[in-house]
Amino acid sequence: MRSVRAFLVLAAFFTFTLPLMPLQLLFLKTGSRYARTFPHWYHRQVCRIVGIGLNVEGEIAREQGVLIVSNHVSWLDITVLSAVAPVSFVAKQEVASWPFVSWLAKLQRSVFVDRTRRSEAGDKANEILSRLEAGDHIVLFAEGTSSDGNNVVPFKTALFAAAKPVGGRAMGSHVSVQTLALTYTKIHGLPLCRRGRHVVAWYGDMDMASHAWKLLGLGPIDVHIRIGPPVPLDDFPDRKALARYAEDKVRKDVVELLRGRPAARAES
Repeated sequence: MRSVRAFLVLAAFFTFTLPLMPLQLLFLKTGSRYARTFPHWYHRQVCRIVGIGLNVEGEIAREQGVLIVSNHVSWLDITVLSAVAPVSFVAKQEVASWPFVSWLAKLQRSVFVDRTRRSEAGDKANEILSRLEAGDHIVLFAEGTSSDGNNVVPFKTALFAAAKPVGGRAMGSHVSVQTLALTYTKIHGLPLCRRGRHVVAWYGDMDMASHAWKLLGLGPIDVHIRIGPPVPLDDFPDRKALARYAEDKVRKDVVELLRGRPAARAES
């Protein structure tokens, strides 16, 4: 039965996705405003196809550019976060060469960063800052890798250089930073314990295809997300201060979400 479910989910996904890819490409080529919002609608439908239940505390500031700093657990994170708000991602350069995944990433206006080449850091920083000033919402997975879902990997300060470069221009109050804590809590209505979260988590040297096949066959998945309040990017004197703030907030929120603590109680 699990294999049947996985097959049906994947068949529905490709049947839904493939005809829409040329439409998003058209939006990009013509500079349509839908190039930013259409992927948000698309991923909300993919969540329904896969059976992902979204439980969200807080919201992304819609009327300004936002750098969203998040933890990273699974390949599912892309669809989950894209269903929460219209977002693009800062992705490692290798993603641009992954079959099929690279097409989806490019259609969603991802920014690809080669971490081995310092020479392009300035250009990528300018691209990200310009996108933020234009009102984009850009997600940074600050751990630099995915985790097992039970904890938060220490944030890599260097990854913040593209959004908070040394001597970078002032962004004003219309560009903010928001943290986002992401946890997978249930499969088929059953709570995931510490030993069970690796079923959803995709990390280390796991093969994506086999992991996806197994996960999609298990049943509906519940996700809990907590979004922090917007803080002006200019409030942080440098990337280290930004990284410390974001890591402390995300780590605290992940622990509380895994313990089932709601926002009201967590803030008290």
